[in-house]
Amino acid sequence: LINNFTTVLGRALSGTFYPVLQQAIGCGSAFEGWTAREEEVVYQVLVPLTPPLGHTFHLERDTDQQRPGRNFRVRVELECRCPREYLGMNMLCFRHHSDVIRRRTRQPNLLDTLCTDSYLNVEKTVHWFCALVRASWRRLPQSRSWHLVLLPSKRSCNLRLTNGQESFQVKVLFGVQRHASDIFISSRRRGAHTPSTMWPESYAVAETKFFRHMARQAPQDSSHLKCLQLLARVLARKDFSIHSIKTIVMRLLNTVPVSQWHKRHFLLQLSEVLEQLRLSLEEKHLEHFIMGNQRLPQEIRLPPDVRRAKPPNLFHGLAQDPAAHSQAMQAY
Repeated sequence: LINNFTTVLGRALSGTFYPVLQQAIGCGSAFEGWTAREEEVVYQVLVPLTPPLGHTFHLERDTDQQRPGRNFRVRVELECRCPREYLGMNMLCFRHHSDVIRRRTRQPNLLDTLCTDSYLNVEKTVHWFCALVRASWRRLPQSRSWHLVLLPSKRSCNLRLTNGQESFQVKVLFGVQRHASDIFISSRRRGAHTPSTMWPESYAVAETKFFRHMARQAPQDSSHLKCLQLLARVLARKDFSIHSIKTIVMRLLNTVPVSQWHKRHFLLQLSEVLEQLRLSLEEKHLEHFIMGNQRLPQEIRLPPDVRRAKPPNLFHGLAQDPAAHSQAMQAY
């Protein structure tokens, strides 16, 4: 569905200076084979953005230590195509002749449309994409049998599709790839307030690749996804972070022989995950699975700084807040 959208939109955007939409990447639980939701399934996809003709993207790391996680901004620059840079090519320079190009093409450049102070704005990008979806929906074959509703969101394009008997949601996030790797900076929200020009680093694509790798290695009747789904659904009701459960399962998958995830060991593995959760809560320490992990499958590509990074503590907040730690232990 989303790739149909990007194909149709790609044709519509031809000749403009909006971001170039790349093939969507499915990531998150629905593409990993499990879900914490007992009702409507949510499919999360990430649509990579690349700069249009005459533009470049420069990723700048945010240095504010008060913000959680690793965050970036995308600085957009007009590309210099002066004759001395492109010998033998007769073309106008986007940087030095932007007004002439604007008059000739009758198209604004990206700095004029989706940027704030030269930085790509998440909310403007989402609003732009949602407007394109509304305008192009009738051109898609799915429109003949599905009803589309766009749900309100500032940092993702959320779609609900129904056909009278079935319904599902699609959450479209946008991202810029880091160093031809499986790490992206994305439009997802981080914290109560994420500035509109802030793009948090995302490891969702790498995590989904890890689950696909393990699906090829594990026994055909492996219980790891059933175990993860059961715990995620139960503990989510107790306000536990689903990602912390997922992190523990990924760590065990990366250390415990895959043969031990056979369905006959289901209760044993369930107990092991819960025990690891208890120990992590008591120690107020749970390391990030992707960052700094030297034991990932080779097919998962990390930027050098992510591979060398010290894994952050996902339970840092519990270490800083005794009341939150006490509440988490009681919930467990």
